[in-house]
Amino acid sequence: MLGKLSLDAIPVHEPIIMVTVAAIIFSALSVSVIISYLGKWKYLWYEWFTSVDHKKIGIMYIIMAFVMLFRGFADAIMMRSQQVLASAGENGFLPAHHYDQIFTAHGVIMIFFVAMPFVVGLMNIAIPLQIGARDVAFPFLNNLSFWLTIVGVLLINLSLGIGEFAQTGWLAYPPLSGPEYSPGVGVDYWIWSLQISGIGTTLTGINFIVTILKMRAIGMTMFKMPVFTWTSLCTSVLILASFPVLTATLALLTLDRYLGFHFFSNDMGGNMMMYVNLIWIWGHPEVYILVLPVFGVFSEVVATFSHKRLFGYTSLVLATVVITILSFIVWLHHFFTMGAGADVNAFFGIMTMIIAIPTGVKIFNWLFTMYQGRIQLHSAMLWTIGFLITFSVGGMTGVLLSIPGADFVLHNSLFLVAHFHNVIIGGVVFGCFAGITYWFPKACGFILNEKWGIRAFWFWILGFFTSFLPLYVLGFMGMTRRLSQDIDPQFHPLLVIAASGAALITCGVICQIIQFYVTIRDRMQNHDSTGDPWGGRTLEWSTSSPAPFYNFAILPQVSTRDAFWDMKEKNQVLQQPLQYIDIHMPKNSCAGIIIACFSLIFGFTVIWHIWWIAVPSFLSILLSWGAKSFDQDIDYYIPATEIAAIEKHRFDEIKNSRIQNVN
Repeated sequence: MLGKLSLDAIPVHEPIIMVTVAAIIFSALSVSVIISYLGKWKYLWYEWFTSVDHKKIGIMYIIMAFVMLFRGFADAIMMRSQQVLASAGENGFLPAHHYDQIFTAHGVIMIFFVAMPFVVGLMNIAIPLQIGARDVAFPFLNNLSFWLTIVGVLLINLSLGIGEFAQTGWLAYPPLSGPEYSPGVGVDYWIWSLQISGIGTTLTGINFIVTILKMRAIGMTMFKMPVFTWTSLCTSVLILASFPVLTATLALLTLDRYLGFHFFSNDMGGNMMMYVNLIWIWGHPEVYILVLPVFGVFSEVVATFSHKRLFGYTSLVLATVVITILSFIVWLHHFFTMGAGADVNAFFGIMTMIIAIPTGVKIFNWLFTMYQGRIQLHSAMLWTIGFLITFSVGGMTGVLLSIPGADFVLHNSLFLVAHFHNVIIGGVVFGCFAGITYWFPKACGFILNEKWGIRAFWFWILGFFTSFLPLYVLGFMGMTRRLSQDIDPQFHPLLVIAASGAALITCGVICQIIQFYVTIRDRMQNHDSTGDPWGGRTLEWSTSSPAPFYNFAILPQVSTRDAFWDMKEKNQVLQQPLQYIDIHMPKNSCAGIIIACFSLIFGFTVIWHIWWIAVPSFLSILLSWGAKSFDQDIDYYIPATEIAAIEKHRFDEIKNSRIQNVN
């Protein structure tokens, strides 16, 4: 009746897991009790959970990413601690099968449920404000995408206490991920958490493509868009082109596991290398899906805190487009060692070297923007400078790995691990932190505490280099990744240094927690508006902080690339319109949560082969989506008189704030 599910699925013999599960349950119950005590469930349901406001959805994405960052970082600490102990002649505290689950979960969580939600959250907050739109093209679809991502988060965390997670690595190569070598439910948890959240990501890509192409302000041509909007558009194109490949690949692997097909085995005409090609045709564009939006963030931050117009706008945009195209013809460099042949390896090696050129163009654009500028070392700018250093190191080691002969020696070593983290942490994570700091006033209406932000930066960057530079050396010494038992003692000193770096990063994470706490505490004590805190150039600054739920009472018209900056210089920003018209807005919807709940039930029951629940839950997903498509009563109007009253109050706040700043 319950398929594979039984009491044996709960790992009561694993004390580390059970303590972790107990801590998660306790934390969840504590939060629920606090919310109930404050009587905020109704508020959260109507104002947040069912909201179709892009800004609130973006904030929820970022909160989810921070929560999963703590989970993924805890996995990293456990891995590093285990390696230190195993290289010191001890057995450590993690058995091999548990360690394998941890490093698989670490990779999946950090890519799919930390980096992706971070960048999608920033895109949600900033893009409609930058292009002069009141919301995204499909507000309900935006809400649904978020809740489908939450389903993936829940499934991957359920695997911690019910069953197991995959022990295959984050890309689950066959035959290791096949039923012969992974007969448990770990790979199934991996498949369905990625499959369901991946569908949500695909919908997000469609949503932003339509939003950017069809909802720009009057006069905003493509080459008048902010760079962040450009990079987000290219990212959305990459999502739309690559994530269906992931969906199809996971579907084929599902057929192999559930129905005995042989797409990715050597029996009956299958081919394991077909899986490797398909997964990396998605996987390498995924790297640029993560990093392109933060390139846009750095472009905004550098221009603002250098007090200069962005150097080389056109070349930045063209470099972004070139990277978008080239990202699809470099995937094979991930498996140079698998016998593709000298000609194929040479082609993909050259393409990998070429893609470094437009990336270098961007770095020089940012450096020339800073050159002779009045640089303000704000924490967002510090994250940007830290990125320039860290990402450059990662990029140069990437060019080294693009040489097939060098890659043959260094493949599967810790050198590769260090390179990847150089790019992802130094690029994506630093960029997300810069973006959150930069746009926090636009999302929430007040500025993050600067002192704790600077402390967090220094702990992060010092901890990063302390943690990952030794891995380059260990890679040259021959230490491969995924080692957890009986590690060569000669690796121990460098592993200890790397572990101390993880401790420094832990201090950085603690500083960030304190930063948010202190910021919110100070905000509750002081309700002054921030108005226009950074003096930014792009269109989102033409609305107050935080942006109202309708974004623009009067949709703006754009005449130049830095339209709002030009308006500020002419002192036109605070000219209140003479009249307003009614605004048409979408209503909140609970359909996204309903569809996500059925998706969660479907995913969990399919994993455990509980077919009598899985089939009705799948049909319920289709019926819920169909019922939503016939829902006609989804909109409402904000009367012009109400808008005028709100706008009058907002304009007075901005004026008073600027008078206080001048004084």
